[in-house]
Amino acid sequence: MRPNCETSDLERTIPDVHWFATISGILLLAATAGLAGPCDIFATGGTPCVAAHSTVRALYAAYSGSLYQVRRATDKTTKDIGLISAGGYVNSAAQDSFCAKTTCTISYIYDQSPKKNDLPLSPPVHWLPNGGTEASATMGSAKVGRHDVYGVYVQPDAGNTYRNDKTTGVATGDQAESMYMVVDGKHYNGRCCFDYGNVETTGNDDGSATMEALNFGTIPNWSYGSGSGPWVMIDLENGVFAGGQLSGSVSVNTPLVATYVTVMANGPSGNKMTLKGANAQSGTLAIKYDGVRPPGYSPMKKEGAVELGTGGDGSAGGDGTFFEGAVTSGVPSDAVEDSVQANIVAAEYGSSTSAISTGGASATFPASVFFDMGSGAYKIAYDVEAPSPVHLSVIDLQGRRVTELADGMVATGSHVATWDASRVRAGAYTMALEIAGSLAWSKVVLVGH
Repeated sequence: MRPNCETSDLERTIPDVHWFATISGILLLAATAGLAGPCDIFATGGTPCVAAHSTVRALYAAYSGSLYQVRRATDKTTKDIGLISAGGYVNSAAQDSFCAKTTCTISYIYDQSPKKNDLPLSPPVHWLPNGGTEASATMGSAKVGRHDVYGVYVQPDAGNTYRNDKTTGVATGDQAESMYMVVDGKHYNGRCCFDYGNVETTGNDDGSATMEALNFGTIPNWSYGSGSGPWVMIDLENGVFAGGQLSGSVSVNTPLVATYVTVMANGPSGNKMTLKGANAQSGTLAIKYDGVRPPGYSPMKKEGAVELGTGGDGSAGGDGTFFEGAVTSGVPSDAVEDSVQANIVAAEYGSSTSAISTGGASATFPASVFFDMGSGAYKIAYDVEAPSPVHLSVIDLQGRRVTELADGMVATGSHVATWDASRVRAGAYTMALEIAGSLAWSKVVLVGH
C-alpha cells in the first residue's frame, strides 16, 4: 500500500525530458513538467525534508506516488489518491468518482520524503484513549492551481488526528529542525490544539520541551500575539507560545490575516527559535518572532514522532484545515525559506483562472514550463488571447532580474520563450509573466549543474 518514493537527489533536481506538439493552434504538453517543489528547495540548502505531507500536490518534482487514502462510508473500502502527473496536483477526480453517492473520510496520509514517515490514524493517546477519528474527505474543499482539492479538515473535539510514533530521521533531543504548513487562514479557534510537527512518541504529556509543533490560531492560555490574532504559534508541550515568554502578549507577533496562510518555525539547537508567516497567495515571509525560547524550554527534549491535528497528548480542541507541510533536518537559510514561500505562492492557492483585462477585453493567460534535456534550457509556453504588452522575466532569490525573455507587445496566439540556464548559478529562480502590467503567472524552478 505504501508508494515507492525512493529517488535520488539528482532525480529530484533534474526535471524529465519534455517536448511540444501543436494541434489546431493549441499548445499541448506531451509529458508533464517536473518543477521544483518545496522539498527540492529545502534540499538545496542542505536541510532535506524528513517528512512531507500534502493532500493537494507533490512536494518534490519527481514524486509520483499517492498523497493520501480515503475510506468510503458505504462499504468501508479504501482507495489511494494520487497525482494527475508526477510533480503535479492531486487527482481529485479519482476521489470524487470513488465517493460518489456516499461520504468518505481520510484514512491515511503518505509521506513523500524518502524517510517514509507516513501518517496513519492516531493510535490511543492520553486524551484520546480510543485513538483518532478520520477527518472528512470533502469538508476542506479548495482550489489550488485551478484544480479542485481537499484539505484535512480538523474539527474541535472530534479527535481528527494522524500520527507516526516510529519515525526515521526526525529530530530528537536538542537537534535542529524546521517545519512549515499551509492552512486555511479563516478556519481556526482559540483552543488547544491544531498542530503539525514533532511530538512525543508516548502519546502522553512528557513534560515541557518534549515536542515542537506548529500551531495557528488564537490560543490565549500562555503567551499570545498582539491584537486579536490569529497568530503563528508553536506548541512546546505545557504551553503554546507566540514568543519567548510563558504568558502575556508578544507584541512583535502581529496577526496573520489571509484566506490561506504559510506558517513556519525554526528550532535550532540551543536557546533560540524563530516563527515566520505569510499570505500563501502573495507576498513574502515576515518574521513573527526571533529570539530565545520561553524559560524552561532549552535544551529541548524532542522525541521525534510526527503528528497532525491535535496536541502531542491528543488534546483535541483545535480547529483548522491542513493542505501541505513538511519537517526538515536542520534549519534552512532565510533565502531557502523565502524560495519555499515563492513556490507556495506559485502553486496558486485559491485560484480559478488568471484573467487580465487588456484594452477592455477579458483574456486568460495559461503558461507552462518545460525542461529540454537536449539543450539544457527551460522553455516557457504561454497563450495570449488578445494583443497585449507582455513582460516575462527570471528573478533570483534576492529579487533581482536575471534576464528578460519577453518585453513588449505580443500578438494573439501561442508563444514559447527559451531560457538558457547553463551559465547561471545553481539554485531556485522564479519565472514571472506580467500581462498589461499585472502579474498573471509565476513558477519556481530549480537549476542544478
